[in-house]
Amino acid sequence: MVVIIDISRKRRTLSANKREVLYRLRGHDDEIHCLAWCPVPGEERLPAWQDELQVPSEEGEVPNGELTQGTTMKKGCYLASGSKDQTIRIWSCTRGRSVMTLKLPPTKRRGGAVDPAVKERIWLTVHWPSGRSTEIVSSCFGGELLLWDLTQPGKRKWTLLGSSEGQNHSRIVFNLSSVKRQDKQLLFSISMDRDVKCWDLSTLDCSWTLPSLGGFVYSLAFSPVDTGCLAIGVGDSMIRVWNTLSMNNIYDVKTFWQSIKSKVTALSWHPTKEGCLAFGTDDGKVGIFDTFSSSAKNKPPQISSTYHKKTVYTLAWGPPTPPLSSGGEGEQPSVTLYSCAGEGIVFQHNPWKLNGEANDINKVIRDTNSIKHKLPARTEISWKPDGKLLALGNEDGSIEIFQAPNLKLLCTIQQHHKLINAIRWHHEHGSQPELSYLIASGSINATIYVHNLKSVIESNSESPLSITEPFRTLAGHTAKITSLSWSPHHEGRLVSACYDGTAQVWDVMKEEPLCNYRGHQGRLLSVQWSPVDSDCVYTGADDFSVHKWHISKQEHTRPPQGKKSIELEKKRSMQPKIKTKKKKKPVGKSPAKQDLSDVMNGDESAKEMLLEETGVSDHEGEKEAQEAELPEKVSMTVSKDTSSSAYDYSSLSLPKPFVTQKATPVKKDPPKEKPTPDASLKKRKPRSILPFSTFMDHRSKDELHQDCLRLATCLKTKDNNEDVSPDLKDRIHLGLFSDRASLHKMIDVEGKHHLENGHPELFQQLMLWKGDMKGVLQAAAERGELTDQLVAISPMVGYQAWVWTVEAFAKQLCFQEQYVKAASHLLSIHKVYEAVELLKVNHFYREAIVIAKARLRPEDPILKDLYTSWAALLEKDGHYSMAAKCYLGASSPYDAVKVLAKKGDVTSLKTAAELALISGEEELSTTLFLRCAQDLLLSRNWVGAQEVLRQHKTLFGQRLVFCLNELLCKCLSERNPCDRKSPVPPCYHSWELNREASFLGMVIEVWQNVFGLDTPEQATCTWEQLRSIEHPPSTSNTHPKQVLFHISHDLTLATLSYQTAIWDEAVKSILGAVTRSYDAGNFTLMQEICSIVLPEGCDNLRHKLDSTNSESMDACRSLEGFVAYGLLYDLWWNLPKDSLVLQKAVLDPVLCPSEQTALEKSYISGHSSPEETPDQTADENLCNTTEVRRCETESDSRTSSVDLVDSQSKLNGCRVLLSEEIAALQNTQRDIAEVQQILADMIRQHQQQRNNLQENTNGSTQESNLQQSSETESDKPCSDSNQMNCKDEVKQPITLPELTKQLLKAKQKLAEFPDNLKVFPFPEVLECCLVLLHIGSQCPPELHEQALDLLRKHSSADIYKKAGRRFLT
Repeated sequence: MVVIIDISRKRRTLSANKREVLYRLRGHDDEIHCLAWCPVPGEERLPAWQDELQVPSEEGEVPNGELTQGTTMKKGCYLASGSKDQTIRIWSCTRGRSVMTLKLPPTKRRGGAVDPAVKERIWLTVHWPSGRSTEIVSSCFGGELLLWDLTQPGKRKWTLLGSSEGQNHSRIVFNLSSVKRQDKQLLFSISMDRDVKCWDLSTLDCSWTLPSLGGFVYSLAFSPVDTGCLAIGVGDSMIRVWNTLSMNNIYDVKTFWQSIKSKVTALSWHPTKEGCLAFGTDDGKVGIFDTFSSSAKNKPPQISSTYHKKTVYTLAWGPPTPPLSSGGEGEQPSVTLYSCAGEGIVFQHNPWKLNGEANDINKVIRDTNSIKHKLPARTEISWKPDGKLLALGNEDGSIEIFQAPNLKLLCTIQQHHKLINAIRWHHEHGSQPELSYLIASGSINATIYVHNLKSVIESNSESPLSITEPFRTLAGHTAKITSLSWSPHHEGRLVSACYDGTAQVWDVMKEEPLCNYRGHQGRLLSVQWSPVDSDCVYTGADDFSVHKWHISKQEHTRPPQGKKSIELEKKRSMQPKIKTKKKKKPVGKSPAKQDLSDVMNGDESAKEMLLEETGVSDHEGEKEAQEAELPEKVSMTVSKDTSSSAYDYSSLSLPKPFVTQKATPVKKDPPKEKPTPDASLKKRKPRSILPFSTFMDHRSKDELHQDCLRLATCLKTKDNNEDVSPDLKDRIHLGLFSDRASLHKMIDVEGKHHLENGHPELFQQLMLWKGDMKGVLQAAAERGELTDQLVAISPMVGYQAWVWTVEAFAKQLCFQEQYVKAASHLLSIHKVYEAVELLKVNHFYREAIVIAKARLRPEDPILKDLYTSWAALLEKDGHYSMAAKCYLGASSPYDAVKVLAKKGDVTSLKTAAELALISGEEELSTTLFLRCAQDLLLSRNWVGAQEVLRQHKTLFGQRLVFCLNELLCKCLSERNPCDRKSPVPPCYHSWELNREASFLGMVIEVWQNVFGLDTPEQATCTWEQLRSIEHPPSTSNTHPKQVLFHISHDLTLATLSYQTAIWDEAVKSILGAVTRSYDAGNFTLMQEICSIVLPEGCDNLRHKLDSTNSESMDACRSLEGFVAYGLLYDLWWNLPKDSLVLQKAVLDPVLCPSEQTALEKSYISGHSSPEETPDQTADENLCNTTEVRRCETESDSRTSSVDLVDSQSKLNGCRVLLSEEIAALQNTQRDIAEVQQILADMIRQHQQQRNNLQENTNGSTQESNLQQSSETESDKPCSDSNQMNCKDEVKQPITLPELTKQLLKAKQKLAEFPDNLKVFPFPEVLECCLVLLHIGSQCPPELHEQALDLLRKHSSADIYKKAGRRFLT
């Protein structure tokens, strides 16, 4: 948004203040970069704008602002705005709206399209040249400038400035300004490429370009191929390539910045390939630019994949060394690139494969010269121009000369003793060939040495030589040498660049200084001799500039003496002095201002360091000091670095006034306002640390006179080299004025006085003064009185004493149970493991882990041990979540899952399952998800259970089981509604159910709609998955919900078999569900399962089976038996009333007396005990029969009567229960079970008798115990075999052989039955016979007769009793 404000209005009231804003111009979609007023006032409607102004629009009807009556802008004025949304808008100030929108065009120089990244970096600058109301100049995407003709019809209103590509800026333009000079109108532009360009608006050509630098000039390099082409490496992350021989433009400069992103610290041209420029950066990057090709300006460089760890110092091209030189002809480049950096390593890069790994030449040097010791850190590298010799400068000041290609060490120059900064070989094209062996070197110690290596190289010595004498010494600089360059036009002429701010030309052979250049305002960093002009030298410095200067025009011949030049000293002497020290500060003076001047006149070296870090030269720093001193003068040209340094100064000055202001009220506070507990202790302390000697010096005048005489006598004795301490005797306090031994005695007395008065800290302070801290530390350690202060001053005794003191203090803290503090002190002496172990032993696991993780290697085993130990403790205390986090920290996700699941609640199981899934423990996560779902099932939350199961794809089968379980439970609750409300209401899904279909059909429909189980292949796969899961058989102790879940699993298998038409498996699964409820003792559930799953019986299912498959037919018969079994009891419990009268009559004449008695016994099997006499049993028959009839009558009154015809047909359906074959099989199984029970009882009695004999072999009551055991043996059959009569057992004892014979016979008989008959369970046939007989007249005669036949053939009184108990209870 653009806001137009009339600042000529007076701010009188709030309403007037509101009227100051004339317009709010809205229309741009992004931030606005620039505004420009039309230089010609008035808003004459130009032809190109009239259509837009006359068309009525919503924008025109609702202007952006309100035109007030008092406006002074009668004529108005146009305003242009440039925005990041790539548009220029022309606004009318009288109408308060946009009258024209100009969209930036995609310039063709980038291939017809604009790079999206370039669009993002756009800065749209707008300038309206003076006197041109119809023309606007704007910037574009990549540094181009556009001239817009606002009167031009159509969309193309722009013209590109610059007839050739090289005239444009290479990066975005920030500012534009125009000026009229004579007849020309000139336009100036400033860009991110740091160039200032001047344009002629009449021709739209660039008149001249003035490059500028935004950082230190670290490196200069002339191209050996393209003469006069100078590369400049600058700290603003850009490289300039300056054609110094250009005739048209003195500043013909190309800028390269792509992919550099750091200070350019080193440059080197390829010796033969034109335009190939290598560069190194401050962050260790090495790359190669192609500066020659036409597209090079926008082409990023090749970057080596091997980075240095620190700043690249030097680059040099040289012949390949191993392993690059080991290949055959044509397989390696003629020259390779060598880079040396701050970490002291030289890499050899293959320019053909920069993405390959570079080689460390130290390995070749070690192998060739068999060096075992550590090689020095390299700081400089220089190849002899002929490529035969390599010079390496080192951090220790030595220079090593190696012979190519295997880098055999020829000699070592031990001349410098500090880091080598520059090495240069003399050129080879002079008239004196021996000069090519000259090598010049400069280091931090300001002296340049030149060595002649001709004799050394020609000597062919086997072992490397050591050179300690220079050929020439060039002394005069006062700071470190940064760069050297030999003159290519002369012989033995050298120029040097130095930190003293000057460049010096030397005559090496005469050791004479010829010329000194002092034009820079900072330290020199680089120098190059012009390859075309023998009188011209180029230098770069930290004053952000490159200077070209002539040797013949310099007035100085030597470098300036002293650390600073004479000119700098003069400048400083002319500056007004700042008064820094004042004893009295006036109240009104700002303390921050005073402190600022303190800092400016403070430590000079500290200031230099600060200025060096912020990148500002000393001169600029002085200027900043002057500007900071004068607040009324505000400098508008302060650089970014200058402002940062000023910020540092202000931050330094903050604490002083803060302390000064705070100190004054503290002194004024009365000390008695807050009495503290320590006040009394402070009062009892002596006023002086030397109270005894102070007291002795405050005695009477006579005694003090005697002290003077005694002291004079002692000092006289001392002159005779005698010990004075015995002469002092009781005048110990005079030791203050005599020798050291006497002083020590005085200190001992004073210390004893402090100890007696309970001030050990003063005693320790005295011992510190005396220098006898070792004894104090030992005594304090023995008494357990070490303090933080003693530990702090213990290093003065020595390292070992300090370590011992810290260990003793740590032990003391442990006795005081300050374990964390003890561990911290152990850390101070680098005993990390001991500190961690101390915390671990005392269960400070959290603190121990912090220390171990912060101070030890990540793979240290102690860290895992800490996690696991803490986890075990947390697990023991029941903090399972924290224990799980510990196991995760120890990289043991499996243990984390197990401990989370230990709690067993739903949320813990769910979290554990999800954790197992994340950790890749698929099987464990499946088990836990299923456990979680089963727990939710017990709380009748089927929705939550399905959500849990949905998280694991392998539990799809279980989802079907849970779905069927939900539908089954819903169906059972609807069939048998319960008045009692459950404490936890069920959570069902809101599925649409087809009530008209059968139960299994309804389940299949839900599966298809909700779970997508459509194809038989899916059903078969799921059936295979579920069939592999086996549930334990149900018993009367199994939880009903668990039984129902297992039944749901069986019915799910049956439903899947229905869906895939595998009918034999469907029958077996339904039979499994029915028998599971039968085994659990839940007869009602069995009936409900049969009626829900098979509402019309088993006939329909039997017709679908293969009649030739005996196994499936036997399974179907067993299923029919259980269906009929439930139906039979249903008929008996719901008999018509008239059938009850005939029940006794039917039973009495049929059964023989013995059978009748047995049957009647079955009535009272639950009430009479085996010990009752037969007479007692007979007396109770009648009343028990009556009780049965009463129960049946009540039962009949509760239920509706059954139609007689319907009951007859149902009874005929029960004919399947009266199977002669199955009755015989069950009778045989009963015989086997009875014999096995007797055998088990005999074995148990025998074992008990043997145990009693072993226990009482040595006792006095052995005989009586044997008698007791025999009694127990005789009594046991009565108690254990409560199914038999005790008297019969005594009368008819059975021996073991007879039992074995009976068992063998029964098993042989069992083996004769078919296998399929034994596999599938069947209801008790004799029990069914008894029920049929008790039904009475409702039972058809043929069934009655068949039941009686089976009872007579396969039963006995004991069998009646068991069968009767089964159906009566």
